[in-house]
Amino acid sequence: MQKKERYNVAVAGATGAVGREMVSILEERNFPIEKLRLLASSRSVGKTIPFRGEEIPVAELTENSFDGIDIALFSAGGDLSRIFSPAAVKSGAVVVDNSSAYRMDPEVPLVVPEVNASALACHKGIIANPNCSTIQMVVALKPIHDVARIKRIVVSTYQAVSGTGKKAMDELLDQTRALLGFQEVRKKVYPHQIAFNCLPHIDVFFENGYSREELKMVNETRKILEDDGIAVTATTVRVPVFRCHSEAVNIETEKKITADFARELLAYAEGVCVLDHPAENVYPLAVDATGKDETFVGRIREDESIENGLNLWVVADNLRKGAALNTIQIAECLVRDAL
Repeated sequence: MQKKERYNVAVAGATGAVGREMVSILEERNFPIEKLRLLASSRSVGKTIPFRGEEIPVAELTENSFDGIDIALFSAGGDLSRIFSPAAVKSGAVVVDNSSAYRMDPEVPLVVPEVNASALACHKGIIANPNCSTIQMVVALKPIHDVARIKRIVVSTYQAVSGTGKKAMDELLDQTRALLGFQEVRKKVYPHQIAFNCLPHIDVFFENGYSREELKMVNETRKILEDDGIAVTATTVRVPVFRCHSEAVNIETEKKITADFARELLAYAEGVCVLDHPAENVYPLAVDATGKDETFVGRIREDESIENGLNLWVVADNLRKGAALNTIQIAECLVRDAL
């Protein structure tokens, strides 16, 4: 990509929760934009989204939408990414895709800038943004992996409904109101009531009993950390929280690492904020992480059931670091290094 002072940027899927977050973060971080083009389905044409004091109109996403675009940020879903990302690349844009369409493609870098920004150097026009739950976990684990090599990861997630989208957020709100008003609960998005409940079901199930979300965490973690030898098992759960995913992460390392040393490593790690004083009721909470850029880590303690084990509690805003922010951080790396 040619080095410029300012870039023409397109956001595909601009009217969705993540797309709107992308637009907001582009403004917050003063991304060097010459022209911003907002794209969505034909249903959204005519809508506007505020950006730098202006109302930017939304145009229809087509194969001709990327003429003159330098960077295309996609959050339009996997099917549309497969259709329109190649068209964007053909027009000369670099695509950063937030869907699962290209994540496991061996020709496409899967990038978390704090973890493996060097992988961007070999992109061929498309860069994949990892799954939200994977992103925050690898941000927390990379500093430990670098010094002690992680052999095994056991992770249980507590994922907010915003990971499903706006309709799921509306469903949680509507069901909560209904239950508090002693009214009938209606289910549309999830197969069961989500209000005051936990669903061990994110995405479809496979014959081996794992869900697609769980296998995303397994495969993406290995790819990002560039270590196929890591044993990973995941249980992903949807909980009645609007924003921010929380994760209980248990790891086993080759070298012994104490909880104190892990805290020290994480205290200096890029993108990490350690909140770990449980005796004073200080630990990461979803309500505190909402709207924040950092990945918060706490409850760091040694796993006394094995020789080289640690437990961590990891929380991050899934719409920001888990999606929109990570996408824009990738774009910032592209601009900085003219990749």
